[in-house]
Amino acid sequence: MIDKMKPLTKAEEEIMQVLWQLGKANVKQVIAELPKPKPAYNTVSTIVRILESKGFVDYEKQGKGHIYFPLIKKQDYSNQSLTTLMDNYFQGSFKSMVSFFMKKNDISLNELEAVLKEIDKEEK
Repeated sequence: MIDKMKPLTKAEEEIMQVLWQLGKANVKQVIAELPKPKPAYNTVSTIVRILESKGFVDYEKQGKGHIYFPLIKKQDYSNQSLTTLMDNYFQGSFKSMVSFFMKKNDISLNELEAVLKEIDKEEK
């Protein structure tokens, strides 16, 4: 994993979500998975090349085209994004972040208990 991944724009993250889902894909296959209105081929191709320059994807040649695949695992990106969110908005406090989301989303005690059980299960 890269120590400090470059942040992704919303468009880049949307393309990465498709690549994480598919595993490998050419630009046309990525476009097919995107919601309507579909972006232009050149737009998606440009974003994929940006993702390549940021170290998120690589490709293998297939005929005249390229098949792109993620170099960064979705879990690694999610972990860093969550850490960045926690550091930038909650002074690095997990407790503050959870408290914020509980208040904002009106989480019940049962839901919180389920989350804590899930965390406990992951730690074991």
